[in-house]
Amino acid sequence: MSTDDHSTNDAGTYDHLLLDSQLCFALYSTSLMMTKVYKPLLQALGLTYPQYLAMMVLWERDGLTVGDVSTRLLTDPGSLTPLLKRLEVEGLLSRTRSKEDERVVLLHLTERGRNLREKAKTIPSCILGASGMTLAKLKLMQADLIAVRGNLHDTL
Repeated sequence: MSTDDHSTNDAGTYDHLLLDSQLCFALYSTSLMMTKVYKPLLQALGLTYPQYLAMMVLWERDGLTVGDVSTRLLTDPGSLTPLLKRLEVEGLLSRTRSKEDERVVLLHLTERGRNLREKAKTIPSCILGASGMTLAKLKLMQADLIAVRGNLHDTL
């Protein structure tokens, strides 16, 4: 039996292993496309996508610790530190050690960092337009994805 005969006979048996059958690939490839759509919008602000995420956290609530931002972004504080240092060099935030606990680093937006929020306010509508979906459909999808993320987190 040739390899082609084997794969033809077993095709139905392995449908669940097809790339396009995988939720993980749908999420991964959609994330890649989303990041590509964001790229020119964020370049106009001088931000990368991960930097934009960190800035959004601080626009929601200034004065957080590195640990707080890391928790909010579901990332490791060690991988976040170089990104935050770069935002500091760009003059968008300041990093200071806590007086109570020197191990804790506090993040505060600078005036430039706060002003960048105004420039970023059109980004969500650009993404909505690029998605080709209604806001209501995207909100439902977002809720479903948050539920899946929570379930996956619970298995760890």
